[in-house]
Amino acid sequence: MSYFEDASVVFIPSAVKDGKTYSIKPTDGSGDLTFSRGSDIEATRVAANGYIQKAAVNLLLQSNSYDTTWSLSNATITGGQSGYDGSSDAWLLENTDAGGYITQSPTLSGVQTISVYAKAGTLDFIRIRSTVSGTNVDAYFDLSTGTYSGTTVGTAIDATITSMGSGWYRCTLTYNESITSVRFYPAIAYNDLTDTSGNIYIQDAQLNYGLVAQEYQETTTTSVVTGITNDMPRLDYSGGASCPSLKLEPSRSNLFTYDTYLNGLTFIQATATQNTDISPEGVQNAARLYDNAVDAQHRVGEGISVTSGTTYTWSVFAKKGTLRYCYLISTANGTERYFFDLQEGTAITSGGTIEDYGNGWYRLSAQATASATGSAVFGLNLTNDAQDNTYAGTGTDYHIVYGFQCEEGSYPTSLIPTYGTSATRTADACSKTGISSLIGQTEGTMYVETTLQNIVDNKTLLRMGQSASFSNSHILQVLNQKVYAESYVSSVNQAEIFTTAFSEGDKVKIGYAYKANDYVLYVNGVQIGTDTSASVPSSVGTLYVGNIAGTEQHAIEQALLFPTRLSNSDLAALTSL
Repeated sequence: MSYFEDASVVFIPSAVKDGKTYSIKPTDGSGDLTFSRGSDIEATRVAANGYIQKAAVNLLLQSNSYDTTWSLSNATITGGQSGYDGSSDAWLLENTDAGGYITQSPTLSGVQTISVYAKAGTLDFIRIRSTVSGTNVDAYFDLSTGTYSGTTVGTAIDATITSMGSGWYRCTLTYNESITSVRFYPAIAYNDLTDTSGNIYIQDAQLNYGLVAQEYQETTTTSVVTGITNDMPRLDYSGGASCPSLKLEPSRSNLFTYDTYLNGLTFIQATATQNTDISPEGVQNAARLYDNAVDAQHRVGEGISVTSGTTYTWSVFAKKGTLRYCYLISTANGTERYFFDLQEGTAITSGGTIEDYGNGWYRLSAQATASATGSAVFGLNLTNDAQDNTYAGTGTDYHIVYGFQCEEGSYPTSLIPTYGTSATRTADACSKTGISSLIGQTEGTMYVETTLQNIVDNKTLLRMGQSASFSNSHILQVLNQKVYAESYVSSVNQAEIFTTAFSEGDKVKIGYAYKANDYVLYVNGVQIGTDTSASVPSSVGTLYVGNIAGTEQHAIEQALLFPTRLSNSDLAALTSL
């Protein structure tokens, strides 16, 4: 038989748009799935290039229309200039008196990066300033030599200048502050704004959260968020997959106030240098965590409020530096330590997990159930031995780290970026209503293909029902590491067939066929069980890929629906690995 021809719905994650993920069949759009997720910049995925991808934002308005939302002081602005990108979209910023500048007044807090493309005119320097209630954050850039002064004013984290060719540079300034405006000044030299008539060229300003400038996003009258936006389905390539899965996750909060800016966390006999190495994002925003030259613990972490009886998972991305070992630590239930070998990429302590992210990066994670309500420390420690929690540091030994996360739950979910406060990624939801004509009402077959991940909890893979209620439905799910197939009529269980336990990372192809008194479950080419005394739910018209929003989800690589009960031989062939 031709499974594609006989299927009524063929869902292979490949094409998406905001609020929708497309089914390959039917081709008239009647089987396309509605997708929603309330988060805006809190969701991430692993893209086809293997790097973690975040939403791209520009929080400025009229980012390259300097004669609109922007204001001038002792300066003029003239458009139509030759730009770094070959356009005529650059602007001439010229002083009319000393201290001239152009400004915009966003009110933001947390880790931010302001950037602008600039070129020398009659003056060679640009000063970028973010104004704050205390000491303003400033950096000067030499547009004739392509260097910045190396000295910043205020609580700057980093400053960079990158050549774009033809005398153009992208200048960036990163800081952790509550700001009231951003400004660009033509300058004679470092700390010299005395010129009354000189000029520079500017183009394409951007303000984004995070430790590095993102790819430029043009804005008009509103700020812009692109990429992994609130209702954009996440086609995920985790584990080096050549074909994506649809990432579906429950709502989670990252309780670390800073996921990547280590100097926003708390140190014990350790220090950090930010933006030293390429992170799992593929950009230079990872940090080096150094020990101090004392015999002690060497840690970065944070005190987090916990509730008695609640399980927390904390995780961090780490890459071997000069040391070999490290450990995760929690004080939520006594002091728990989970040791890891970053040279071999192994978890030494039972209960710790390690996941290879490529390029020497690993994601380390562990769980702790709080024994009391209060504050508990979650962190990462350096160590020079597979079991020693303290050692004599040198002041120069380090590991490279990125992406701290602590969340309620028994397994880690995808990274939730934080820039100064905890953040919540709301649940993914993917479903289609009103498709009773595509769902076999008196008989049918459900097929799902997936790689099992974080299967300690109940996770729904595919469900068909009358509504969000389970009362009349067919369900494929993972429970206690086993694959379950169940059907209900008026909330009464009609069929329940399940496998033995699988292991984390196992590939499964599941086929569940139903007909009155004729149910069967196949997994990976093997018949798991049958039920010969089961009724079929009626008026089934809604398909859920994963589960309803807010509950446990699982990534899906492929799903098929058939309006008939496939034969056992066809099920064996369809599900064979």
